[in-house]
Amino acid sequence: MLMPVYNEARTLRTIVQRVLDSPVDGDLELIVVDDGSTDDSLQLLRELASSDDRIVVLHHPINRGKGAAIRTAITRMTGDIAVVQDSDLEYDPADFPRLVKPIVEDRADAVFGSRFAASPERRVLLYWHSLGNRILTWFTNVLNDLNLTDMETCYKAVRADVLKDLRLRSERFGIEPELTTRLAQSGARIYEVPISYHGRTYAEGKNIGWRDGVQAMWLLFRFRFLDTRFTEDHGRATLESIGTSPQLSRWIVGQFDGAIGNRVLEAGSGIGNITSLLLDRERIVALDVDPSYAHRLAHRYGHLENFSVIEGDLEDPDVFVQLEDEMFDTVVCVNVLEHLDRPDAAVRNFHRILQPGGKALVLVPAHRSLYSPLDEAIGHRRRYEGTEVRELLEGAGFEVEGLAQFNRLGVLGWSVNRWFRRTSISRSQVVSFRLMMPLARPLELVEEMPGLSWVAVARKG
Repeated sequence: MLMPVYNEARTLRTIVQRVLDSPVDGDLELIVVDDGSTDDSLQLLRELASSDDRIVVLHHPINRGKGAAIRTAITRMTGDIAVVQDSDLEYDPADFPRLVKPIVEDRADAVFGSRFAASPERRVLLYWHSLGNRILTWFTNVLNDLNLTDMETCYKAVRADVLKDLRLRSERFGIEPELTTRLAQSGARIYEVPISYHGRTYAEGKNIGWRDGVQAMWLLFRFRFLDTRFTEDHGRATLESIGTSPQLSRWIVGQFDGAIGNRVLEAGSGIGNITSLLLDRERIVALDVDPSYAHRLAHRYGHLENFSVIEGDLEDPDVFVQLEDEMFDTVVCVNVLEHLDRPDAAVRNFHRILQPGGKALVLVPAHRSLYSPLDEAIGHRRRYEGTEVRELLEGAGFEVEGLAQFNRLGVLGWSVNRWFRRTSISRSQVVSFRLMMPLARPLELVEEMPGLSWVAVARKG
């Protein structure tokens, strides 16, 4: 549990005890951050912590804001699920089991406790404050294509690994719209559950006002359109940006020109941008080394009888032992080999599990001269020349049936990123490229122009 505190000495003893007594299964850790309180809050917290080792007390010498306190708490949390708990008595820790249940059951990555979704109990007051919340929630939904009923709720439960991966910067109450937007941008599975709410008046210490509402509107716009990088993982941010335009993934798959068979291994599936286009096959297995990606795909498509996902390293032959009976006729590997230390080992593994006549369909970034800070940031070890692609595939025993450059227009955008030393591809760039696709397709006929990628079709004899 993460609890920001600022001048709440009147309620601290009560709320801390309620949190510690909450009926949750498993170990409970309460990380309390005193945010420069001028009353006796810090002294009281230290007194409470001295008698219960589940309480961890952190301190900001000066008041920095709720968002800053939550971000400090995130750096110290050790549990599997984080729940934000305000230090007043508006929210009831007895709701914790309901709040975390969708995460515990592995159906959600984040759960919002809604004060407006048929709450079992809710104090009636402050109409204009409630109206402001509803307007902000509506604006959040419009910008992020969500259907929340309560964006500004304090009760947000988030899987710890998801929360730690988010790029959060807000200092004050802007943490609520920022966290919501970042979760949406990350593709997190968000649920809502009704909670009880015992709101307090301004006389009782409520300290959020209309200025915070105006700031929240601005922050929602800023995080959606101007500051869109939701994670410090540049590779994942780029994948999520590309995933917003499925037309690009369809264009890539279309380069293999009907060579995709009925039993397919997608080697290096990432977040599933290509996977979603292969689900109509007789059999599709997604393989990725990142457990969060494998987990995400398992929950997105695991209900399909023709689909399964495996977590494993493409360079590890032992991973492919379990795939030998799958009788694959196709391996699809898009923008993966450039990330590997030993791509030759991966390609040999592809050859090993393919049926005779089966095909490896490979796309890799082209031309060493295009290597840029963006390549480095997203984990590219190399960019390939055409002769290197051919040697890689033939060295594993494949016969190269086709090798061509692809995405000539993309070279322009990649060069711009290199000049400006950008380290990820933004959603706005992806949208811009999608709008220019009517120009990009004819340029593919101009063979004299270099392409951003190599597309190879190789056959196992």
